[in-house]
Amino acid sequence: MTEFLWELPVRGDGRHVGAVSAHRDGFEFLDQVVLAAELSGLDGVVAPYDPAGEESWVVAGSALRQTRHLRVGVEFHPAFGTPVYAAKLSATLQRLSNGRLDWRLRVDTDAADAAARGDRVTGTDRYRRAAEFLTVARGVWNEEQVLPGRFGGTGFEFAGEYYDVVDGGFRGILSGLPFPRVHLPGNAPEVIELSAAHGDVHIFDETTDGIDGAVASLRAAASRSGRTVRAGLALPVIARETEDEAWARVLRQWREVHPEAGDTEVRALALDGARWPGFDRIGYTRPVGLVGSYEQVARALSDYRSRGIEVFELTGHPHIEELHRTGEHLLHLADPAGRTLVGQENLA
Repeated sequence: MTEFLWELPVRGDGRHVGAVSAHRDGFEFLDQVVLAAELSGLDGVVAPYDPAGEESWVVAGSALRQTRHLRVGVEFHPAFGTPVYAAKLSATLQRLSNGRLDWRLRVDTDAADAAARGDRVTGTDRYRRAAEFLTVARGVWNEEQVLPGRFGGTGFEFAGEYYDVVDGGFRGILSGLPFPRVHLPGNAPEVIELSAAHGDVHIFDETTDGIDGAVASLRAAASRSGRTVRAGLALPVIARETEDEAWARVLRQWREVHPEAGDTEVRALALDGARWPGFDRIGYTRPVGLVGSYEQVARALSDYRSRGIEVFELTGHPHIEELHRTGEHLLHLADPAGRTLVGQENLA
C-alpha cells in the first residue's frame, strides 16, 4: 500500500517565502495543519527535528491527541536521550493513540548543530550508536502483555559501546503495544546499511541524478540481512490545474527570495518527469521536488511507485492551502486504487 505523509511546519509558515517565521498563534496554527492533513486524506504527518523550530516530540504528541486516523512520525536524534527513555515515552504515546506513532531517527547531523546540542559523537560513530540505540529500544519493548511485578533478574540485558542495560524491559501498562515503525532518512551508504539492519522504512532525498541506484542498494543490503525495508521519498511539491499556473507560483516564490536576480533561468532548470532542482533556493530544505499540473505531478509520483517507492513524504507552503490542493486534486490521480476524490473516506 502506498502511503502519503506530510512534513509539518514546526518553524511556522507563511504565504510569502521570505516571511516564513514562527506563527503568532503557535500550536493553534499547527493544529490546523494537522487537521487539514487528516481532512485531505493523507496517511500521516511527520514532526521534523528543527533546531530553530518547535520540539518535535511535543508536536507529535499534540498531533496524536487530536486525530483519529493519521500516523504521526517524530523525528529525533539518538542524542535526544537514552533508548530506554525514548521507548518509554513512545509506549505512553502508543497507548494514547492506539499505536499510531512512528519514529524518524535522524543520524546524519550538522556538526555545528551537534555541538550546540552537546553531542560529541561524530563521523561513522554516529551509525554505530544509532544501531545500539535501536537494538536497546527494541530490546526493552515487550509487544506481548507482561504482568506487573519486580524484574527479578530476568529482564533484557545489553552491554555495548554506548549503552548498558541491566535487567531492563517494560511491564504492565507499558507492555503489549506495537513498537513504532522506524523511518531512517538520508542517502549516505552508512545510513542505508543502518536501515537494512534496523529500519522499517527508508526515506531518500531525490537528487538530480535520481535515486534508482540508492534504492537498489537498500534492497540488496536488506536482502543480505534477511529483511524487507520499504523505500520512501521526500519531495517538495508545487502542483496546479495547469503547468503554467504551477510555474507562475514558482516564479512568484523565486522573486520573493531573489528580488534582484533574473528569473529567466528558473524554468530552464527543470529536469525530466516534472522534477525541478531549485526548491532549496525558494525556502525549502530539500533541493529537488516536483512542479507541474496535477496530472504531470501525479504521473511523476506514479512513476516513482512503479520503481519501488512506497512512502511519499510531501511538503509545500503555505501548508494548509497546499494540503487541501494535494487531497482534492492530486492523491486520487497518483493513487486511484487507494483514494477517493476528496480523501474524506479516511474519516468515516
